[in-house]
Amino acid sequence: MASATKPPAATPPESVRVDIFDQAYHLRGTDPAYITRLAQYVDAKMRAVAEQTTTVDSTRLAVLAALNIADEYDTLKRKQENGSSEMKEKAHQLADALDEVLEERRAG
Repeated sequence: MASATKPPAATPPESVRVDIFDQAYHLRGTDPAYITRLAQYVDAKMRAVAEQTTTVDSTRLAVLAALNIADEYDTLKRKQENGSSEMKEKAHQLADALDEVLEERRAG
């Protein structure tokens, strides 16, 4: 009878306190350092937006910061997709060139 091995236990979520735009939030996750880093990024975005606008409404600032972050994400995503298709095109060109060289060697 084969012994069944237990899957590794999942890391239990930990609670981490973060401050975003002078508001405290208690969040749970498996990587507190990652959550803290994300919260710091959001806080920095909100503060940057606050410096560029006259609104003091934190909800509006959060939405504007979210739009800025979404724009950054979309730009990076498009760059990655373009880079990926450029790499595929280069790979096809190299494969075609290699095929030509191999064909020449077979013929010669």
